[in-house]
Amino acid sequence: MLFNKPAPPAKNAWPLLFVCWLIAAVSTLGAIFLGEVMGLTPCVLCWYQRICMFPLVFILAAGLFPPDRRVVRYALPLALTGLGFAVFHLLVAEGFVAEALTPCSPGVPCSQQLIVWFGFLTIPMLSVAAFSLVNALLVAIYLKAPQ
Repeated sequence: MLFNKPAPPAKNAWPLLFVCWLIAAVSTLGAIFLGEVMGLTPCVLCWYQRICMFPLVFILAAGLFPPDRRVVRYALPLALTGLGFAVFHLLVAEGFVAEALTPCSPGVPCSQQLIVWFGFLTIPMLSVAAFSLVNALLVAIYLKAPQ
C-alpha cells in the first residue's frame, strides 16, 4: 500500500527543477558545440562526464510535465557520479593528481587545457560548476517538496 501512494505534487519545486534542466541542457549543448563545431576531441574523463550529463536533459524534462519530485531519485545518482568525475578531472588538470593515474590516452591527455576563458575558466571548472549546481538544486527540490 505504501508503494501505491501517489507522489505529492511538486508545484513549489517546479522552478528549481526547470533551472536544473536548463543547466543540464546548456551543458549538453556546450559539450556538443565544443566537440562538433570547434573540433575539440574530448578526453576519456570528458566522455564519462558527458555520459552522466546528457541523460539528465531527458530525465529532468520528464519530471517537469507533470511536476514530479520523484525525478530526483533518478537524476541525483547521475549528477553525483558526474560531479565525482568532474572534480577528479579538475584535480588532474590543475596538477594535483598525476596524469598517470587517469584512464586518458596519450593522444588526448586529460591534463591539457584546451580553452581558458577570462584567464582562469577552463572546461573542467565549468563541468564542476554545472554538476555542483545540478546537485544542489536536486537536493533543494527533494527538501522543498512536501513529504
